[in-house]
Amino acid sequence: MNMYMTTGTHEYLKKIMDQHPEEKMLLMQGTDALLVHETNSDSIFQSPRSYEIVDSSGELDNRGYAVFNNIPVTDEGRPLFEYRFKNRAGLIEEVSGFIAIRVLRPLDSDTYVIMTLWENEKSFLGWQESKQYQKAHEKRGTEEGIDSKKDIFPRASYVTNYYISSEQ
Repeated sequence: MNMYMTTGTHEYLKKIMDQHPEEKMLLMQGTDALLVHETNSDSIFQSPRSYEIVDSSGELDNRGYAVFNNIPVTDEGRPLFEYRFKNRAGLIEEVSGFIAIRVLRPLDSDTYVIMTLWENEKSFLGWQESKQYQKAHEKRGTEEGIDSKKDIFPRASYVTNYYISSEQ
């Protein structure tokens, strides 16, 4: 399964969605508009950011709040990074308001994306305050934590947030 992303004006991306009603797409708005396309086929976008889905849970839904954790990973670090996510405890799925997660391997860059969908921003903030979050991130900042392996991450990660457009 693949995921493709493209940006543009909200109106332009809505037109693309409307032209392909049979495709699974989410239109999101943050500091920019983003259209996400999940498919087993090729992208319908002209110049997408392309990813392979390496882990997933839940179904994409045309509602809610999306959080993208963008994590640059070196070629040498990819196997360990993916191993950690493929063997995650699945604690996020236990949190109230969780809708879906996608772990996305980049096909044309070095930046992985961990996309989570939530019923609303409050649900995401609840995850960050939960026991499940503490357990999932308990090794962060320690010698055992993957974040201590400096040869894996060439630069800092960053987070982008979006509201899923309700007019889809």
